[in-house]
Amino acid sequence: MRSSARPVLLSVVCAAVLSGAVVFGAVPSTGAGASVGSGASVGTATDSGRVEARWVWPTGSRVVERAWEAPSSDYAAGHRGLDVPAALGSTASAVDDGTVAFAGAVGGRTVVTIDHGDGLVSTLDSVTPLVAAGDEVVQGAPVGRVSVGHCPASAPCLHLGARVDGRYVDPMAYLPPAEWPVLLPESAWPG
Repeated sequence: MRSSARPVLLSVVCAAVLSGAVVFGAVPSTGAGASVGSGASVGTATDSGRVEARWVWPTGSRVVERAWEAPSSDYAAGHRGLDVPAALGSTASAVDDGTVAFAGAVGGRTVVTIDHGDGLVSTLDSVTPLVAAGDEVVQGAPVGRVSVGHCPASAPCLHLGARVDGRYVDPMAYLPPAEWPVLLPESAWPG
């Protein structure tokens, strides 16, 4: 059962992002872009000071069903990415240009991991890969089909993870803002 606080928290966070007040962990620099960690650029600062996203949404949907939940330590529980609702079999696309670092099964689920350079890596979980390790991909290119794994068949989703220099970070810092959430009563939530 999902917490009834999650939709409220998500709406507050989305409101802050849409207003330009927050860019999850990213602080615009005075130079060409903002950075998270030691390497990967988040995006380019605009005249208004807002950071333009570097990535695109992997399914076209900009709805976040479950947001990033930072773990208290490297090995603690958390949600190291975000879940985007997606129909089984729908196309999952590369969030940015890069090289497929891995495409296959991990822990009983199939994933596609793309190395975007400068220590930045994206992972799409659970997808049936349409690519193989070593393939070069461009932003928006199909890399897999959504499958059962991270989310159940009754409430399918695509899990998007991001790592900078091997450490998980919130993918929202790299994405355009999510769509405004629709708050549903607890009884109407899938899963």
